[in-house]
Amino acid sequence: MEYKDYYKILGVEKSASQDEIKKVYRKLAKKYHPDLNPGDNAAQEKFKEVSEAYEVLSDETKRKQYDQFGQYGFSNGQQFDPSQFGNFGGGNYSYSSNGAGDFSDFFNLIFGSSRGGGFDINDLFSGARGGRRQAKPQRQSYETNLVVAMKEGFEGSNKEVSLNIGGSIKNITVKIPKGITPGKKIKVKGDKWGIDGDILFKIDFHSEEGLSLEGLDITQRVEILPWEAALGEKIIISTLRGRIKVDIPKGTSGNKRMRLVKKGYEDLKGNSGDLYLDIHIVNPPSLSIEELKLYEKLKELNDYNPRKG
Repeated sequence: MEYKDYYKILGVEKSASQDEIKKVYRKLAKKYHPDLNPGDNAAQEKFKEVSEAYEVLSDETKRKQYDQFGQYGFSNGQQFDPSQFGNFGGGNYSYSSNGAGDFSDFFNLIFGSSRGGGFDINDLFSGARGGRRQAKPQRQSYETNLVVAMKEGFEGSNKEVSLNIGGSIKNITVKIPKGITPGKKIKVKGDKWGIDGDILFKIDFHSEEGLSLEGLDITQRVEILPWEAALGEKIIISTLRGRIKVDIPKGTSGNKRMRLVKKGYEDLKGNSGDLYLDIHIVNPPSLSIEELKLYEKLKELNDYNPRKG
């Protein structure tokens, strides 16, 4: 593979400022732009080359990584074999930016493609140049599911878990971080528990009647009495965030949904969803004779029929 000296390609010193680099690049890009050099393959290749150099040197992070790579004394155009400098996660990449076309294998070796990749410079060189780094033996890993209550995930908790590993029962305490969501994994180092390896716990939530989670939005069933629906009422409900006062509007009908903004689930990053209350009208489990008479009276006074077309 050919080493590329991006400073030499742009014609600037290694100490050049960002303003100098930008000024030189604009001049060269205009000179070699394909639109101004139709059919000139050499100009198009030069345009790609200066664009690649600018992509690296105009980005402080890429420039620092490139300078670190360059300290090993390569010169522009020099051929070298990356495989002689240790193990790294490179590969066959294609990378395009701002219409400049595919960047070189050299660029992709250091920075990876737009789909990810590249390597840590410390993985390429392990001490002296030419030394091959020995891969560490892969650590044993165990994976299992851990089902918790939504409240445990919301507030965070410690969970005692018993696992059968290699025919031996291991009792492990798993720390559930506050705000974890279903599908996330918790890694527990097994050394503390006499296990040669790590355990990955994939989190899921118990199915709870009247409570469900979709994304970060919570839907919660709330039951109210007929007179609360008819007359309106301020009620107190228990949620994951504690007790909340809810204003039931006068004339509320069954299956109404109310939305409480930012009162839903809060994840590990502090993002919050909404809380949706599914309102259901229910009768008391038993009615006195006097209460039944009042219902009879109401029936006589009101001739509304919801089934009448």
